[in-house]
Amino acid sequence: MKDFFTGLQFLTRIRIVEQTDWSPDSFGRSVKYFTLIGVVIGLLLAGLAYVFAQFLPSHVLAAVIIIAEIILTGGLHCDGFMDTADGVFSGRSRERMLEIMKDSRVGANGVVAFGLLLLLKYSLIADMAPATLITALFLMPVAGRMAMVISITSFPYARPDGMGKAFAQYAGRTTLVIAGIIVLITIIPFGMQAAISAGSAVLAGVLSARYFAKVLGGLTGDTYGAITEITELVALLVFII
Repeated sequence: MKDFFTGLQFLTRIRIVEQTDWSPDSFGRSVKYFTLIGVVIGLLLAGLAYVFAQFLPSHVLAAVIIIAEIILTGGLHCDGFMDTADGVFSGRSRERMLEIMKDSRVGANGVVAFGLLLLLKYSLIADMAPATLITALFLMPVAGRMAMVISITSFPYARPDGMGKAFAQYAGRTTLVIAGIIVLITIIPFGMQAAISAGSAVLAGVLSARYFAKVLGGLTGDTYGAITEITELVALLVFII
């Protein structure tokens, strides 16, 4: 449970127990529970949608859900998405891209990319029927964290050090198997549409990871966040098609 709480406190703002041990190996061991943390996030978002859909217009509900997810995750993946956009689309050398991504300031590419991401998420959520939306919001973060686990365990890390390197270095051989089993148990009860949506979203995330790894020579903590956001967006898109 300690490893689960480590991952929960890193990926969300939820604080159940007080932890002061943030060793690299504890970060790595927590990766196998990322999809379970996605289940927690999905339950909260789906529950929020179920309650507020009773009296809020769809466009207001969409805004509330997006804000709630950002608050719940502390904007962690949003920051990674913007930094990745700034670096990858800068047109600079690989080394300079990594320097740009490490800069705490956000550039024009990051702002524009994040604005488009929010616009697409808002539109997809606002156009969904309530029943479909609840299912999509539950599965969306699960698929996003599965893509992150695959990225951590299957691609090299681009930097010699960094917080994200601890995840990649200490994740362990069984991490991907455990995370995948959690996803299967979560998705199967929802039927074929949910399986297609989650599978398509994870595939999009893996393809994104492959592209980032090719451009940067590996992945970073920022790209993990970007991959999660892209996967979640595709999950919503497939549900509405």
